[in-house]
Amino acid sequence: MNLAGVLDPTTRTVLLVEGESDRAAVEALARRRALPLGPGRVQVIPMGGVTNLGHHLAALSAHPDVRVGGLYDAGEEHVVVRSLERAGLRPPGDTSPLPTLGFFGCERDLEDELVRALGVEGCLAVIAAQGALRSLERLRGQPAQRGWSTAQVVHRFLGSGSGRKELYARLFTEAVPDERVPEPLDAALRWALAAPPPASPT
Repeated sequence: MNLAGVLDPTTRTVLLVEGESDRAAVEALARRRALPLGPGRVQVIPMGGVTNLGHHLAALSAHPDVRVGGLYDAGEEHVVVRSLERAGLRPPGDTSPLPTLGFFGCERDLEDELVRALGVEGCLAVIAAQGALRSLERLRGQPAQRGWSTAQVVHRFLGSGSGRKELYARLFTEAVPDERVPEPLDAALRWALAAPPPASPT
C-alpha cells in the first residue's frame, strides 16, 4: 500500500480506524473539545476495514517517526494482534493490553458504543431532528426486525442507508454528554494527542 497523497508529511501521529464513520466520530469529539487534529499533529486514516490493518502498518513502517494507534471492533481483536505481530510492534506471545500500544477496542462496534452512551431516547431525538423517524419506523416494521429492541433497530438503521453511518456517528458524538462519551473513543483521542506538540520555530 502506498500512502502517498494520504499521509500528510507533517503528521506526527496516525490513528487508524476501520471506516469513515469512525473517523467522523473521532473528529467530531476533537472539535467539540477544541482539540488540535490536523497538519503537524494527528491524522485519522480510515482503512476500509480492519483486514487492511497489516497493509497500513507496513506502509507506515517507512515513517518511523510517526506514532501509530487505532480503534477497532473487539470481535476483530485477533486480526489486530496478528497484524501488530507481523509488523514487529508486538512480540508473539506478549499479553500486554493493546491500549498500551495505542489500540482501543469497541465492545461490538463504535455505533453500538454510541447508541448505548446516548441512550435510545437520545438517539431517537437526533434521528427525529434529521426528519428520519419515518424511515426508522419503516425499518422496524419489516419482518426481519420484528421482536428487536429499539436499540437494535437503531443500530440496524445506521447501517441501512448510504452515508448514514458517517452522518450519525458525527451527530451522536456531538450529542452524547461528555461524561458518557464511549471509553474507547475517548481513550483513543487522548492517546493520539498525548505526544508533545511540535517545537515552535526559532
